[in-house]
Amino acid sequence: MSALSIGLMAMNLPLSRMSLQEKLVAMELLWADLSATPDQVVSPAWHGEELQLRREQVQQGSTKFLNWDDAIAELKTERHEHQTP
Repeated sequence: MSALSIGLMAMNLPLSRMSLQEKLVAMELLWADLSATPDQVVSPAWHGEELQLRREQVQQGSTKFLNWDDAIAELKTERHEHQTP
């Protein structure tokens, strides 16, 4: 039995009745709690593999870093382009 199925059996959040704001607050609370003990959160192997791939891409010059504001602006532009008929 996976941790997810165990957790779902132990709790039943009324997600379908929660507003977007309530869901975001719940996510923030969960993230804050998980962040308090990072040594207890084990990343899957593919995370390390993806980080290594991205390091190699940066070293090869095939990708670049963006500052936070530029990254958000780029995502908003992409979202807008996908929403436009």
